[in-house]
Amino acid sequence: MSTLDEELRDLEGAEEFMEFFELEFDQRVVHVNRLHILQRFHDYLMKTALPDNDEAKYEAYRNALARAYQDFVNSDAQTEKVFKVFQQGQPQVAFVPLTEIRRA
Repeated sequence: MSTLDEELRDLEGAEEFMEFFELEFDQRVVHVNRLHILQRFHDYLMKTALPDNDEAKYEAYRNALARAYQDFVNSDAQTEKVFKVFQQGQPQVAFVPLTEIRRA
């Protein structure tokens, strides 16, 4: 495991990630969207071929986090649909007439 990976294991919140990667951020944006930003960061990393050396990996991580954060500066969680709950369509309403309800 690389030194960078070890350092990242100690980070807990979105703010800590932003500070670690030395990214400027608006606390209000992070406060409202912290889980969405971290999930989007993860999603971007899964689509990225990560280099082996820590210096290049740091830059790749930093770019992915900056991109994830920027998504929520310009948009919101409902529009971005990061989590499955936001990807589902409108709830389906099922109608069961009273005549169909019976005791077993």
